[in-house]
Amino acid sequence: MAKHGVSDICSTARSWALAALILIILQVSSAQRVRVDAEVRAFAKESVLLRCMFVTPGNTKLTQVSWIKEAKEGTERINVAVFHPQYGESFPNPDFRGRVKFTQASLDNPSIEMSNLRMADEGKYTCEYATYPSGNEQGTTNLLMLAKPKNSAQHLTVTEGKAAVVVARCEAAEGKPAAVITWESDVAGGKDNTTQVPQADGTVTVKSEYWLTPTPSHNNRDVKCVVTQTTQDKPQFFPMKLSIQYPPKVSIVGYDDNWYMGRTDAVLVCQHDANPLPTTIDWTVASGALPDAVEVSGDRLLVKKVDDSVNTTFVCEVKNTLGSAKSQLTAVVIESSEDPSNAGVLAGAILGSLLALLLVAALVGVLVTRSRRQQQHRSYPGDGEAGTYGNKVRLFGMGGNSGGGGNGGKTSKNGGNNNNGPVYSYREGEPDALDEKPNDPRASCRGDSPTPHHILLNERDEAERRKLEAMEDSQEEYEEEEDEEEEANRYDGYGYHNPHHHQQAPHARPALPNHDGQIGYLDDDMESQRDGSVISRTAIYV
Repeated sequence: MAKHGVSDICSTARSWALAALILIILQVSSAQRVRVDAEVRAFAKESVLLRCMFVTPGNTKLTQVSWIKEAKEGTERINVAVFHPQYGESFPNPDFRGRVKFTQASLDNPSIEMSNLRMADEGKYTCEYATYPSGNEQGTTNLLMLAKPKNSAQHLTVTEGKAAVVVARCEAAEGKPAAVITWESDVAGGKDNTTQVPQADGTVTVKSEYWLTPTPSHNNRDVKCVVTQTTQDKPQFFPMKLSIQYPPKVSIVGYDDNWYMGRTDAVLVCQHDANPLPTTIDWTVASGALPDAVEVSGDRLLVKKVDDSVNTTFVCEVKNTLGSAKSQLTAVVIESSEDPSNAGVLAGAILGSLLALLLVAALVGVLVTRSRRQQQHRSYPGDGEAGTYGNKVRLFGMGGNSGGGGNGGKTSKNGGNNNNGPVYSYREGEPDALDEKPNDPRASCRGDSPTPHHILLNERDEAERRKLEAMEDSQEEYEEEEDEEEEANRYDGYGYHNPHHHQQAPHARPALPNHDGQIGYLDDDMESQRDGSVISRTAIYV
């Protein structure tokens, strides 16, 4: 008995569960039969169509259809429009009366059209059918109201300073949904600040400001505001130029350090930078009034003709609404009317020419000196023998013949020839440098004239050596003489055989003063040289 009661309870529970499942299935199937748009977007002051249709009613009887608005989830439901086949159309709420109508007066298609939309019309609209025996069936459409924002942007004129200020603004007013504002700029240090302000009608106003610490270098720099919003096909750009005001900055340009007397094209320019633009540009000089030689035209000063009156300091002063600034320049007038650059080129050319002439003169001097030295070292041939002597030492001695000669005709105590006189060495590079050497003892033993290997030369005192030096100094004069007759006579007088003359040199020995001032004679083999020395044709070189 108890067991039977338990099975009845279980059977009853199963029946209720099955009934609930069937009811849920019926509700789902009935909801699918009311077809609507899930979402519709519309703009204020425009119209919108809210569609509704009952699909395949079958044995279900449709008795009435209503449109109900729900502004927000859980808020009050408002009847917008009602249609009954017997009683017709009805618009219970005055806010929609005259703005809402059915497109077709039938239960099969109870769609409505709303005109002159307001932002407050946004919300959820439900199309609900009253049916028998299944009850009410419905579908909901979400009406989203859009508002295209009123976009604008502007730059602000600010003064340079040390604190950050707003230099540009951008706004997207009364838009729905809210717009997005961004900034594009190549200005370093700029920052933006964006805020959203909800409006009473459901729109949103977005404001954005661009902040910057303004400097003169920021003036006229580019900055761009970019507004992006759903209702816009593409972002909207607002390019702007910053406006930074500052007092004037002044400098004078155009002076080239070449204001020479009489110049007519000298110009000075008062270069300035200011925002706002200058109100006045004044030219003065430090000494007072402008000279008559100048002419002023705005920021340009023209010197009609350079003279001493423009040898002064020029001052340019620029003013604007924020202040003033001055700049000065001292001009120096030079005497020369020539272009200094050309004068420098001319001076350089002259200096170069002088240096070239000096170089040529030095070269000629070297060549002449070298030629003279070669002529001084050149020997002269005697008796047909070759004439150039090497760096050999020539030995000079002094001997005398019987009866006179040698030492001016003096003889030794023994009555023989005196061969004990000093012997001198002669070097070619030093014509008059005679080194005294002791006599060869073998010379006294011979008691006769010296052998062909010796050269005899009288002793010469200091005065005689000076004469030889004077003769050497006069060598150059002899070389310049072109008279062949005098040269021939001179050479013939000393026993030199001139091949250009047929006159024979005399065999008599020429008389020369010796050390004692007496007349002495040279042997036949002695010959006089142009450098003043006397050598033997049979001299021995060591």
